Formats: sequence, C-alpha cells, structure tokens
Amino acid sequence: MSAPHNLLGTLQTFDAGGGRKGRFYSLPALEQAGIGKISRLPVSLRIVLESVLRNVDGQKVTERAVRALANWNAAKPAAEEIPFVVARILLQDFTGIPLLVDLAAMRSTVARLGKNPKIIEPLVPVDLVVDHSVQVDFFGTPEALRLNLELEFKRNHERYQLLKWGQQAFKTFKVMPPGIGIIHQVNLEYLAKGVLSSQSPATDHQSPIYFPDTLVGTDSHTTMINGLGIVGWGVGGIEAEAGMLGQPVYFLTPEVVGVNITGALREGVTATDLALHVTQMLRKARVVGKFVEFFGDGAAKLTVAARATVANMAPEYGATMGFFPVDDESLNYMRATGRTNEEIVAFGNYFKAQEMFGIPRKGEVDYSIELELDLGTVRPSVAGPKRPQDRIELPHLTEEFIKVLQKPVTEGGYGKTAAELSKQVKVDHSQIGHGSVVIAAITSCTNTSNPSVMLGAGLLARKAVELGLKTPSYVKTSLAPGSRVVSDYLEKTDLQKYLDVLGFNLVGYGCTTCIGNSGPLPAPIEEAIIKNGLVAASVLSGNRNFEARVHQDVKANFLMSPPLVVAFALAGRADINLTTEPIGKGKDGKDVYLRDIWPTPDEIRTAMQSALRPDAFRALYKDFEAQNPAWNEIPSSVGDAYEWDSASTYIQEPPFFAGFSMHPGKIAEISGARALGIFGDSITTDHISPAGTIKKDSPAGKYLIGRGVEPVDFNSYGARRGNHKVMMRGTFANVRIKNLMTPGVEGGVTFFWGSAGASPAAVVAPTTAHPNVEVGATSTAPGAGALPGTIMPIYDAAMKYQRAGVPLIVFAGREYGTGSSRDWAAKGAALLGVKVVIASSFERIHRSNLIGMGVLPCQFKDGTNAQSLKLDGSETFDILGLSEGIKPRQELTLVIHPSTPLRAGRVGDKEDRVPVVCRIDTSIEVEYYRHGGILPFMLRQLLVVAS
Repeated sequence: MSAPHNLLGTLQTFDAGGGRKGRFYSLPALEQAGIGKISRLPVSLRIVLESVLRNVDGQKVTERAVRALANWNAAKPAAEEIPFVVARILLQDFTGIPLLVDLAAMRSTVARLGKNPKIIEPLVPVDLVVDHSVQVDFFGTPEALRLNLELEFKRNHERYQLLKWGQQAFKTFKVMPPGIGIIHQVNLEYLAKGVLSSQSPATDHQSPIYFPDTLVGTDSHTTMINGLGIVGWGVGGIEAEAGMLGQPVYFLTPEVVGVNITGALREGVTATDLALHVTQMLRKARVVGKFVEFFGDGAAKLTVAARATVANMAPEYGATMGFFPVDDESLNYMRATGRTNEEIVAFGNYFKAQEMFGIPRKGEVDYSIELELDLGTVRPSVAGPKRPQDRIELPHLTEEFIKVLQKPVTEGGYGKTAAELSKQVKVDHSQIGHGSVVIAAITSCTNTSNPSVMLGAGLLARKAVELGLKTPSYVKTSLAPGSRVVSDYLEKTDLQKYLDVLGFNLVGYGCTTCIGNSGPLPAPIEEAIIKNGLVAASVLSGNRNFEARVHQDVKANFLMSPPLVVAFALAGRADINLTTEPIGKGKDGKDVYLRDIWPTPDEIRTAMQSALRPDAFRALYKDFEAQNPAWNEIPSSVGDAYEWDSASTYIQEPPFFAGFSMHPGKIAEISGARALGIFGDSITTDHISPAGTIKKDSPAGKYLIGRGVEPVDFNSYGARRGNHKVMMRGTFANVRIKNLMTPGVEGGVTFFWGSAGASPAAVVAPTTAHPNVEVGATSTAPGAGALPGTIMPIYDAAMKYQRAGVPLIVFAGREYGTGSSRDWAAKGAALLGVKVVIASSFERIHRSNLIGMGVLPCQFKDGTNAQSLKLDGSETFDILGLSEGIKPRQELTLVIHPSTPLRAGRVGDKEDRVPVVCRIDTSIEVEYYRHGGILPFMLRQLLVVAS
C-alpha cells in the first residue's frame, strides 16, 4: 500500500471528536487552489468528487478527472467519464448469488490455468443480506413466521450452502442470514456509518484518513440510503462485481436536477403519499439517468424516514439518485438507531469540515434544472394499476379504475365491457368480482422503514377492531416488515395484536409481495379468477407494481401507505372511494368511514415516543448467527475454489468463461441476423428477466421435471438464479410480455423463421409447448404474402437459431429495461444468442448490463422505430460499422433485408439502411465490449497483474 498523495495540498486534518484527529481530502482546499467553484456544486456531486480526488493514482483515476468534475457545468455538463471508487458494495441474495457464482467461476477458471484462485478477492467490503427468498405460503396465523422460515430453508438449502462457502472463501465478504430484515432497511438502520476511515500504511504513522460512506448495490432501491445523505445507487451485478474487484464505477458526468421543497404536509398525508407524488412529478420531468437533489426549507423539515421513503423510489421516477444532504436530522437518526457517539460525532464533524453540512437553501447551489414542490399540494393517493408513476388521488380511484377496466388492451386497459363490470362470482361464502382485493400486503423497504406509517397502520387496525370491522375471507393478508425493530415497536405499543385480528400476522422479514414472493392464492380464489377472467386487485405498501410482478393472476396492483393497505383490506375492493363510501359496518350496525379510523398526528407522535429506543436497535443488530440456529446447521464446503455439483438444479458453473484466452477476439460486423422479439414501449426487466413462479409447462419447468424436480419443489426463478440453464429458459418468458411478431398472443413466444434465406420448409416444428400457443401452430405474420413461420417459445427458437449459427436482434420502444437492476435480463439475452438490442431509449442500468455481457445496445434516432419501419420479424438484418473500431456513441448502420415475397407497406424490393446510435457511451465500455463483456475483461486484468 503506497503512502497517500497530497495533490494540491488537499490532504488536511479535522477534529474527528473525542480528542481524535482525522485526515481528509479537503474540497474547500481544492477550491482555494483555484480548481473550480466547488462550493456551488450540488452536494451529491461533491461527495463523488471527494472519491475521485482521494483515489488519484495516475492510472485508473487521474488529476484530469478531478479538474473536469470540479469544473462541472450545471447548464451543460461535459460528457466526461467519472471513475467513481465506492467505499463498499451491498448485495441481496437474488442478485448476489449469481455474482458469487461468477466469482466462483472465475476462481475455477484461474485454477484451471494453473494460477492461485485467491487472486480473485473483493477489494472493498461486501455485505450480502438474505432477504429475497422468503415467500408468503402461510398467512393469517401466529405460526406464519415460523412455517415460512422453515420452508425457506428447505427450498434454499443449496443456495445457502454456496453463501456459507463464500463467507469462508473471501475475507471481505459478509452474509446477514435470513430472518433479519430487508436489505435497504438493514442498510439504513445498521450497515451505514456516514463516514468511514482507513488505516494508514505501515510507513505512515499519522492519523487515519476519513471519507464519506458511499456504495453501489445490486438492487435498484439502494437509493433509499440517499435519505441519510449517503451517495449510492443500484447497479447490475455485473458492474458491482467489477467494483468488488477494484474497478471504479464509471459513468458520464450527470445533470443534477434540484427540487426545491417548500411548505409542509397536511394532516392525514403520509410520506408514502409524498413519494408517489414525487414519482409522478419527476417521471413527467424526465429525470431518467440524472441525479436528483432535494433542497429547501421543506426538505429540511422532513424526517430521515420520510426522506428515505422518497429516495427509495428514485428508480420509479427514473433518477440515478434521489439525494438529501446531511444535516442535524441525519445525526438525530443515527442517534435514534443506536449508532455510537463516536460514529455520530465523526459523521457530523467531517461534513462540517468539508462545508457540506446542512440542506442548501434556494440560490446557494447551482443545479442543471430547478423544480418546485410545495408539500401542501400533496394529497392521499395510490398508484396503479400497472405502474408506480400512475398516481391516483384517493377520491378519484373509483372512476379511474372503471375507466381502465373498459379501456382497450392495446391502450393499456383490460378490455371489459360495461355489462361485465358488475360480474360477481361466488367463492365459499363470499362474492368476488373485478376489483376485489385478494392480496393486501404491508411489505417493502419503501415504507416499513418509516415508523410513522407502520404505527399508523397499527393504530388504524386498533380503531377498526374496536368498531367491529373484519377483513373479508378472500383477502390474503400479510405483514412483512423490513426489520425486527418494527416488530419490537409494534409489540411495545400493543398494536400488533390488532393487526393480527385483521389477519396481518407477521409472515417474515424480507422482500415478499413487492418482488413477487406473494405465494399462492387459496385454490378456490385462483380458480375463480382464471376461469372467469376477473381483474382482481392487490394492495401493497411497496414500490413496484408492474404487470405480473406481484402475482401472475392478479392483474391490478396498487401501491399505497400501510394504513391504506389495512383500509382497503377491510373494504375488500379497490374500486371504492374511501373519502365518501363506508368501509363497512361496525358491530353496532352503523357505517364506518375511513375518517372514523384514521389515526391523528398526535396519536402517531405519542406511539413513536413510547416505542422507539436506540437500545432496541443495538440489541436486535448483533449476534445474527446466534439468533438463527437454522443457518448454523447448514453444512458448507470449504476451500479456495468451489466444488461444483453437476446434479444441482440450483447452482451450476456458468459458461461465461468457456474457451477463455488472454487475448480477446476482433470485433466483426453482424450479418444475417434474425429478430427474436419486437417489443413496444416500457418493456421492463420484469418482462425480460425470469421472475416469479415457474410454470410446469414452460421451458424451465420442463427442464426441471426432466431433472427429477416435482412442480411443488420448483421454487421461484429468483431462487434459481445460480443456475443459468433455468434462467436462460425463463428469459423473455413473462406471461404478460407482448411480442409484436405474434400479435394477439401474450407470453414469451416468437415466430421462428429459420436461418437467413430459408424457405418455409426449413421451419422446424417446436419441441416445447407454451401455455398460450398450440404446439406446432403456424401462422402468417402481418402483411400480404409474408413467409409462414412457426410460433414457439422464445427459448426454443433461440436454440434453433444458435444451432444454425444465426445471430439475434431484439427491437424495442422507449424506456427499454426499466425496473429492478437485474443482471439476468442481460445475461439471459446473451445466452440466448442476442447480439444487439435496438431500442428508442434505454434504462441506465440495463444498458450498462447489456454491454457488461457483450450485447451491443443501439438507439433509434428520433422519429424512427420498429413500427415506423414496418418490421414484423420476417426480415434479416446486418449491423455495419463495428469493424472500423468502436467509438462511444458513434453512428452505425442497420441494414434491413426484406422478406420474399414482399410484405405489405414496403415499397420495392431494395434493402433499407437506417442510421442508429451505438449506446456504448464511454471509453471503458468500449473496452468491456471489445473483451466480450466485463467479466472476461476483469479476469484478464487480474491475471496480468498476478503474472
């Protein structure tokens, strides 16, 4: 370890508290040296700048990078590449296990090359929180927590064995076992330190160097930590892996949108309502890929819990971050959650020394764009039924839901007639229809980290029980808090017993309903929904409600605050105006309205004062393994290299390093490609990536059955992310995805056209059925005289194309890849043989992940898309300009070869040449693509260093 540099005299000292001195890289000193107007920079950018300054080594991070960022132009940021070295990495098990599998595969590859596998080692601290594996199989019973946890361990035994191997194999890799909490709440309440310090090298006996706590995480909602003033955001597992192995996180200098918050929230308006308001507002403002920084007097008045609720949903409004600077509220939160006085003093003193303490007021900081938000304009709301940005104020829910029920499917509706709206189906002793709430879940990091809304839910439940209200029998209710601290304060306030009476028993600590782990509905309910085509509803206090995410058979899903979840569960229907209609009848026979049971601010304040104690956080965040005997009982292999089991259906060595050599091949033009899918706008990673339950008649289901796995033991795609053979079969297999090559058919199917120039006779009958398509069904793509094709699952078609040596292209519309930061959306596409994705626009993380897997992202120019080009998938395609040497954002040429005979709409039989923009945005991304992806790039780098 070399001695720390002192570029431009910026290495200085500050009072770290308790008589301790600390050193730090001073941003005020950098400004005094004449390097930019740093005091006018957004605070979030200053924190990134500190990392760049501290990590200058003349190679990965240069003085030029410091000067470029210090001179950030608010109005028009220069397209400079920022090498951001983060302090730590945060993983959850769904995305973390594939990352650990990749690291294990790298070690195996190194061992096969005759090198020491220990050269593959995380260089920054890594924390993995097991929170995505618990499923709501049992509910509405005091035994639900124990039974769900037992089932979780049974299902995930092999995955947990891998995690325990990783914990002993890597020095800086720590695992937080199941049953502790949700990753982002655990990060907020326990893992985050505010500032960190590094010990000086042996030759330097001075005080340690302090620096801000920064991170990236493999979950898009890593942004929740922005509420505490910590810079961090979600990245793909592929990018996080590079960060673990010493590579900076690279990104282009961003625009920073400042949101000036004024006023105060009205009585009855929750932090959830604020988050949904901000999501809609900023999605309309098109902040995709930008930093958002909140400032102003209104922001300063918000608690950290409220700030974290807003910051959590940055992926929903499309921003890289939703950042709140550090101030006294940040220190108060650290104190309330049991951090040590030493940590709190160092946190505050460091940010004061950097002149970054306190929420800026209007005019103090330069932003690219400034927006205004008056908290007094926020109203109680829900969001849905298909997207988190589709906010509906509570009084308008009935009319808006009726509209979307009758809107055509092609316009995002459900296509029901007015006569169908009143349809009711008898189930046991109840009636359900369109809009009946069949899932009501208090869940997700978004809200369960916020004591005011959680205690509000408990207080509402108490009033409802006291008045005699009951939850209808067809509502599947669940409570999955983000940490055990929530259970502690609900018990201390005696509110949990009222939630229990209404069916909101504790089912587990983890991301349940929000990620699709809602578990099965009771069989009669599910049968009634499917048989009668009902648009049933879920209500959840989550952040995601994309199609088929919560439950594949529940088509309408609404996000809302925890108290509203309880209220809608009691009402039993989503098509209700809770501001005017009664929720139900009390034990005295009188109507009970929402206003009768809604908790007052004083009631919530009193409950919080009596329940929240720092000692509870300290007691519950220690001795994790001692409190989890089931985790301790899991056996694990030991050693530096993982012992792969070829019989495992959970963990398989991935093929990403097959045929690995020290020298990457040359980039060639892509020719004779076929379209695997043509998609419209807003295709999310929930559509692309394998998620949720595995159907027995799907390619993945048939694979598992062929390996001796019974359908009851399929588990979920998320749990099987360590097995590429399952995951590639589930890519593009979402039951709600709409491939425009197969109009009128939902689900992961496509037309197989054979190799380039093949005649209809070359089309092969499918080998695997799809639930929506008859085996061997043939059809004709739109257009007179088009070649006949065979409809089959996307996986089957992709494998046939691979055997024929045909490269594949995916076409898409705007906002391709929004949603969670799922590396398998890119990994699965790459394994299917997709070489290029051409879209109207990309979500930031998914674009990066595609490059990380060696898939070329390209963007149509404005005014052009697959529909304007009248593509139907019968064509063949070339991509020209690659062999000349790729440059960031260069123009490439898409050559479209028409089918024969000609399709309707095409004039003449000549090929079309369409310019597209290569969305490899930075020079480091060029290197990743040239090496075939970030993983082989990193492995080659590490092997060179070790040799």
